[in-house]
Amino acid sequence: MSKLGIALGGGGARGLAHIGVLKKLEKEKIEISAITGCSMGSVVGSLYAYYGNANKTEQVLADFIENIDLEELGLQDLNESNKKNSRENLPLMDKSFWESFISFFRFRFNMIRTIKNSSYFDEETTSKIFELIPDVKIEELKIPFSAISTDLISGKEVNFTRGSLREAVRASSSIPGIFPAVKKDDMLLVDGAASESVPVGKVKEIGADRVLAINVSHCIKADKEPENLFEILYRTGDISAYHLSLERLKAADLVINPEVKDVFWADFINYRAIINEGYSAARESLGEIKKLVNRNSFALELEHFIKKVVD
Repeated sequence: MSKLGIALGGGGARGLAHIGVLKKLEKEKIEISAITGCSMGSVVGSLYAYYGNANKTEQVLADFIENIDLEELGLQDLNESNKKNSRENLPLMDKSFWESFISFFRFRFNMIRTIKNSSYFDEETTSKIFELIPDVKIEELKIPFSAISTDLISGKEVNFTRGSLREAVRASSSIPGIFPAVKKDDMLLVDGAASESVPVGKVKEIGADRVLAINVSHCIKADKEPENLFEILYRTGDISAYHLSLERLKAADLVINPEVKDVFWADFINYRAIINEGYSAARESLGEIKKLVNRNSFALELEHFIKKVVD
């Protein structure tokens, strides 16, 4: 019997598209044997592995998004730094001149404050945000699960397969500069996307024999030239991470790319449209997904071997 593993990539709000994919797989009664997530992929994946139900996962995240004060957190201010969103069904919020004027200065004040600290959000706010993740052991989940993080000290990937689910997801989702790094043993852990934005290579470690990857990476093409030192450094790192992701995705048996690449990472308010994009992408790829699930294991392994030799 085949054991389908899914690798859920990072991308902030774009990662909500994973829910739509899971909903379609569940509707088609396609069993998932293992889940590995990175960043937002670890948030969605952990909730699905805990509840075993895509609609419940959607409900939990929808309640969180609708009840948390996005204005107070400053996420909408971050969102306004994104000047472009070409998807007509994923609009940015429309604000009055004075609301936008105030948000403009509040955003810059918060960024100046962040320079003196290690992250945009403090420890107290971060802990509050991650309370949405159940405080249970990973090994107690209904579906085998792991979360990818990156150790800033050693530079190595860390694949959490045991221990506190909340701690693992927080470490996997600690976007550098946005959330505080997680200190564990002799490690300083941040977002797994720093080393592998779509954790294709780790799914088989927890029992999968074939991998379906969900890639929600943003569009790499820039709208304008970098204007300062920080933008140049950010842009350089962004390009490196993008090409690393493309290389890592080659190890997947099938990759689904929901049409969310133009969505800004903090645009959580449009979560319903983003989830629908994931559902649509899974529906369009359903034939390929079923072929992957029903593929002979020996033939698949032989194909992997040949691919490694050729590469």
